[in-house]
Amino acid sequence: MEHFGLSHILSEPDKYSPDTLDLLADEEAREYWLNTCEKLVDKYVNFALTNKDDPTIEIRALKFKTCYVEALKELRVNPLAHGQLTIRLLLDINETCLRAQGFFDLWKQQKKIENEAALANLASRLAEIDAFVDERQKWIALCSGVLAGNMFDWGAQAATSILNCGLYEALQKIQKRPWLYDGFDKWIQKLEKTVHHCAAVFVDNSGVDVVLGILPFVRGLLLRGTSIILCANEWPALNDITNAELESVLQSASHICPVIAGAIATGNLVVRSSGQRGPCLDLRTISVDLATEMKIRGVDLIILEGMGRALHTNLNARFAVDSLKLAVVKNAWLAQRLGGPLFSVIFIYEDKPSQT
Repeated sequence: MEHFGLSHILSEPDKYSPDTLDLLADEEAREYWLNTCEKLVDKYVNFALTNKDDPTIEIRALKFKTCYVEALKELRVNPLAHGQLTIRLLLDINETCLRAQGFFDLWKQQKKIENEAALANLASRLAEIDAFVDERQKWIALCSGVLAGNMFDWGAQAATSILNCGLYEALQKIQKRPWLYDGFDKWIQKLEKTVHHCAAVFVDNSGVDVVLGILPFVRGLLLRGTSIILCANEWPALNDITNAELESVLQSASHICPVIAGAIATGNLVVRSSGQRGPCLDLRTISVDLATEMKIRGVDLIILEGMGRALHTNLNARFAVDSLKLAVVKNAWLAQRLGGPLFSVIFIYEDKPSQT
């Protein structure tokens, strides 16, 4: 049965499968991702243990580790244990084990700190963008900002070295053009002849990512006359921003940027829950309210940002409207599998299918 509202978004809803890799069919990928997830457990445990004020933290962290490692062991023995095996499933099991031990939002305080630090730099970032006279150069800066911002991901081992840096250090690390998937020229050509009516933007990480990457990009679209639905997770996962946190960030940003303030006031910039609980995106399970609003508002552009939403899932998704997929590949194995170096750029722009 087709999920309500998907026919407006997806080209062939009945054929939609969110996952890029099938770890049941791909033994090399299965072995790699099971090993990688097991190694990441200690990162979560160590982060949890930084909370010195909670006397139960050590035992709960140990129980989380046992829960997840046992789940991974079971999948090694029986990959069919859940009927399917994907990166999305492995990440979802991780979140389930965390929540079972009371770690509902492990990165809550860290996200707050990073959002506040990024907001302090928003005015200067917008001034830099506005200094560009040439429209193409401005959009290169806006798109590069989204990509560099996406480096600030607590779930990616390779990004650890820049988590305490700024946007400019990240800009130096991402792949120089031509990108691995480089649809930038196609995107610019589209902007030259079309103003999209409404864009649904599925966002990723807190801090630099959403504040200094996504917000300036979204502002660029607003200035062209495109209204925006910012879609964020309902539940916490990693350092992904939730819809409640994004509401708060947007209110703060509205005091810094008159364009954002004006768009909020007119209803041309809204935050909505995507209904998701994990770091990936299954469009079959977006909230009915969001699917309805996307249809009513006449969304004609879908933007997916980050590895979870545009690479682990939806890389192969075909949309019934224009779409933009943006991510930096923060995993050396996956970058090599795709045919590029670490920190390769995914920038895929696709027009909606032509009506025949």
